[in-house]
Amino acid sequence: MNIKITSKLRYLIEFCLFGALAGMIYQLLREDFIDFMAIIMGSSLLFGFWVLEFFILSGLKKHFLKLPLLFSVLIKSFIYFLIINLFSGIVGLIVGLFKGLQMQDFYESLLSLEQLILNIYTLAVYVLVTFYLQINLLLGEGVLIKFLLGKYRKPTTEYRIFMFLDLKSSTTLAEKLGLKKYYELLNDFFHEISEPVRDTSAEVYQYVGDEVVFTWKTNEGLTNTNCLKIFFQIQEKIFKNKEYYQNKYGVIPSFKAGLHFGRVISAQIGDIKREIVYNGDVLNTSARIQEQCNKVNRKLLISGILLNQLNLDNEYQSEKMDTVTLRGKESAIELFSMTEF
Repeated sequence: MNIKITSKLRYLIEFCLFGALAGMIYQLLREDFIDFMAIIMGSSLLFGFWVLEFFILSGLKKHFLKLPLLFSVLIKSFIYFLIINLFSGIVGLIVGLFKGLQMQDFYESLLSLEQLILNIYTLAVYVLVTFYLQINLLLGEGVLIKFLLGKYRKPTTEYRIFMFLDLKSSTTLAEKLGLKKYYELLNDFFHEISEPVRDTSAEVYQYVGDEVVFTWKTNEGLTNTNCLKIFFQIQEKIFKNKEYYQNKYGVIPSFKAGLHFGRVISAQIGDIKREIVYNGDVLNTSARIQEQCNKVNRKLLISGILLNQLNLDNEYQSEKMDTVTLRGKESAIELFSMTEF
């Protein structure tokens, strides 16, 4: 199944379960019992939220990202609340009229204390769900759940794929554009990676200046050659928006990347500020491979170790570079340049 669809379905299940729980809690607080309608109503309200978030209003996400977190959460929650309440109100009115109720009954139900309490409760639920989504964006998709479940509370050994992707000529760009304009360019560029990240099951491990580090669990990175596909998807998105970058910044972003695979120690560290970190030689080697891109005039380099794990089919082709000894390393490593057919 398509990764993007799988991700949306996962959110749908989470939202509907949370909605069902919220519906049960509301009825317990108000009436001391639970019936099936409370579960249905709670799930349907969060289903409406899911449709708005991932389909109808998904194009507005970029605008909300520019707002302070608090304003973004409150404004999105209120917009969703108004739209869903309007729709459910129209449906309720039609059903009521078919049952023989009068318009006066409809007006009285809208202005009742019961409806006011339900509206406040529903809005609070939307705020919680929106806040969860925003925090998930800040930490990286899936990281919040890992924190909540304590997955990396104890150090764990695992094999992972890493990609170090770096914006080319960043110093020259910063001098040409000025720091403020340059960071607007960076922000636009990093926004472009959002969809490819989801499409390829990647995790954004960290941003370091003009560099972003992606990581995959081994099977997720190898499946559908996701660890290669992300590079070319980002490249395609930049190409489609080249006129925007040319008009706003006078330049079209170009980037290079290095890929490697190996064992790391994964652990949650910190007290005042906590994060999940990966330690292992694979990170240093990935960064050094990326540094080689300029030396051999290639955009994407991959280690022979990782290339041997991939099934390229007829989508990508590799070109062997010289075997090199990377900076800070004792043993040589095979490097390959990757391009699309």
